[in-house]
Amino acid sequence: MKQNIHPKTNNVCFRDVSSGKNFLTTSPLKSDRTETIDGVEYYVIVRDVTMDSHPVYTGEKRFVDSAGRVEKFQNKFRRRR
Repeated sequence: MKQNIHPKTNNVCFRDVSSGKNFLTTSPLKSDRTETIDGVEYYVIVRDVTMDSHPVYTGEKRFVDSAGRVEKFQNKFRRRR
């Protein structure tokens, strides 16, 4: 097998913005923010949606926007007379 072809993995904490829950794992990702949790230093990566808040995993139905993407675009860039 080839040596040194895999990226170095780091301790990473993915933080869910909406629930505040932390997911501790290893990943090749890095961040400017670090935090020590249980004596181990983790890179902190903030996410809007994780499995803790995503509707597929929670079973809750959310209706995020009332207008479709096309209507939003047309309203934003329509010509004014």
